[in-house]
Amino acid sequence: MQNQKPEVWLRGPIPEIPALLQPAAHALLQSSEEIERYLIHFPQDKLWTKVAGRASVGFHLQHITGVLDRMLSYARAESLSEEQFGYLSREGQADDGLTVKQLVSAFQEKTQEALSFFKTLNEATLGEVRSVGRKKLPSTTLGLLFHAAEHSQRHVGQLLVTKSVLIPPKN
Repeated sequence: MQNQKPEVWLRGPIPEIPALLQPAAHALLQSSEEIERYLIHFPQDKLWTKVAGRASVGFHLQHITGVLDRMLSYARAESLSEEQFGYLSREGQADDGLTVKQLVSAFQEKTQEALSFFKTLNEATLGEVRSVGRKKLPSTTLGLLFHAAEHSQRHVGQLLVTKSVLIPPKN
């Protein structure tokens, strides 16, 4: 791929994002670009197909969007809404009304929302304690945002393996 850009982290800082959040921003943008590239011609009829009892491509797309949304809420020191709990309960349930394009776009929009939020943060506040979930488990603003980014990268890798099994690459 001659004209392919370098990975996001090699393109330099993202304007207005605090230095400590650059790696998280780079990882989210990398995830966004990769899922678009990997799924550009992915067949709709395989969106909810599970391979070897593992999660479907549709699940991974819903899940990374949902986790990012939830981590942003926790980073803002907010509780999850009923809408977020509803989304969580539907993650991975086959829904023929959803398209690959819609799910990819939803993650890309959530990534842009995250980057906008990053721009509002001051590095001095990243160590502030935040609670996670009903059990109020301890984290920090930075911990939540880093988790959202690394979690998306992990699921993009799993999504790629699932996609490659469903549609083997041509040599």
